[in-house]
Amino acid sequence: MVSQVEPLSESDERLWAMLAHLSVLVNLFTGFLGAVIALVIYIMYKDRSKFVAYHSFQALIFQLILLGIGVLVGIAWGATWLLSMVLIGLICIPFTCILSLIPLAGIVYAVVGGIQANQGEDFRYYLVGDWEFVREKLG
Repeated sequence: MVSQVEPLSESDERLWAMLAHLSVLVNLFTGFLGAVIALVIYIMYKDRSKFVAYHSFQALIFQLILLGIGVLVGIAWGATWLLSMVLIGLICIPFTCILSLIPLAGIVYAVVGGIQANQGEDFRYYLVGDWEFVREKLG
């Protein structure tokens, strides 16, 4: 017996797509669980809505990229701290501060994506949304 999966209503699609993007805010408190939330949303709704699948998969990939950038920022701060012991690191502090803004900008970008998805717009993360794999599988 094959069970039919009922598609989501348009308002539910927009809600779940928005929540997938906004799950990046969970990373402010946990560091990585936002990506897990986006993955769970993708798994739960991939067969019920291409819109939700596309947005949640984009959010997952984007958050994994942000996680990698966060690790690089941590390494940069560690190197700056070590080099500060010999005064060379003091020159690195302004560059490391600027580098630290990238994850914050990513969070703002994801919130914008959540707002646009909730309005029913086809939001695409720069570069990530245009990956052929993402478009082919989900678009």
